[in-house]
Amino acid sequence: MQVSGQYESPNSERDSAKGNKGKDVLQTSMIKMDRLPLEALPEALPDGIDVEKYVICTYYAGLPPFIDACEVAHFAAIEQTTGTWTLVPGETVEVRRRHVAKVIGVYEVPFYEYSTPKDIERREYILQVAFPWENFGQQIPMLLTTVIGNICLYGRIKCLDMRFPKSWLKGFKGPKFGIKGLRRLLNVKKRPLLNNMIKPCVYTEAKVGASLCYEAAVGGADIVKDDELLANPAFNTLEERIPLFMEAIDKADSEKGEKTLYTVNITDRIPQMFENAQRALELGANGLMINFLAVGYSAFRHVCEDPSIKVPVLAHMDVTGAMSYSPHVGIATNLVIGKLPRICGSDITVFPAPYGKAPILKERFHGMAKEMVMPLHHIEQTAPMPSGGISQGMVDEVIEALGSDIVIGAGGAIHAHPDGPAAGSRAFRQAIDAVMAGISIKKASQEHEELKRAIDSWGSGKTGFDL
Repeated sequence: MQVSGQYESPNSERDSAKGNKGKDVLQTSMIKMDRLPLEALPEALPDGIDVEKYVICTYYAGLPPFIDACEVAHFAAIEQTTGTWTLVPGETVEVRRRHVAKVIGVYEVPFYEYSTPKDIERREYILQVAFPWENFGQQIPMLLTTVIGNICLYGRIKCLDMRFPKSWLKGFKGPKFGIKGLRRLLNVKKRPLLNNMIKPCVYTEAKVGASLCYEAAVGGADIVKDDELLANPAFNTLEERIPLFMEAIDKADSEKGEKTLYTVNITDRIPQMFENAQRALELGANGLMINFLAVGYSAFRHVCEDPSIKVPVLAHMDVTGAMSYSPHVGIATNLVIGKLPRICGSDITVFPAPYGKAPILKERFHGMAKEMVMPLHHIEQTAPMPSGGISQGMVDEVIEALGSDIVIGAGGAIHAHPDGPAAGSRAFRQAIDAVMAGISIKKASQEHEELKRAIDSWGSGKTGFDL
């Protein structure tokens, strides 16, 4: 390990005064590190740690060529666990042994072996750091404070993955319903579920929304949700809206012979949101919805794990772009939308699909969905809900990408259907049924007027919209 007085930059002639200052701060944290026993150092072999005691995080880091990536990683490991930019008296060997994070991997990409290009401006790395989860416990706020807190201020550092041990996950209950529970609740065995978002997003009179809810439900929507932009404003309160919507749902269910969920948006300040949840249930709501990033993971988890809440909870993705969309900083979408809300208890998670209006790479789309459904110890699957400008002509592409254990989210393509919301929902169900039967949507549109009108309006939706 390099310590103060032993470091020599391979590009020393190019080191600026600013660069040298940054280097010196990193080296200061390494002073006397060679005097510590190996088990108290902020590094270890991947094979040499007890993986059940650590959350292992993987990062991208882009660094100037005069900065040593190992020193950056060691600095981060100490900064985020036992110490700071200089050694402090209380940071004893015993404290280090028990609480310091361990750098278990520093991998440069490309992986230069004998020289580096002369004019390289930045060297890029994948770093892996193991954090003792005893430090922060089985909760999300202190997890995030530890693994990305201060280090997100240091430039090009992005958290790409968090590997959670079984011992840590035991503190979480996960979804109460998930895909399997939703299927049982709605008595839908194989096909994708259809969700409708009420449009317009914000409207003044609750009875207007209730009428739109009825139309979407009677046409075949399995779930009707509030838009994320409408929660409990003074002009359209939960007290007024829920009874009208549930009356509309009951009417639609009696006519179509199927059950419909209404996920009401209870997003609010804390503790008002918890009160909203209880009041919504008292008013007859059979589903809840929360803009989970806007209120925070812990507030969202509190609602999901509340034993008195016996209805599905839908998680909406607002604020994701601010946390994830920079390629160089933040936290990757597979964590922000995929894994973290799942372990907190999301039954359905809305996430952007690359087929409509939402800007997202298909690789990230698949990565988020994978985190929602792949085996994760005792944590049940979350139902993935691709959304964002999805129309009837995109149904085959969505099912081909994710399979049938999904909820298809549609708003404008239902409410803007030329023949109204009921026809918009029927067109989606016709498209879903066709794909499940192995029939092309184009062929099915020749047999179903509602689907034909939708395809004539918006086409197949095969935009190839990748950023």
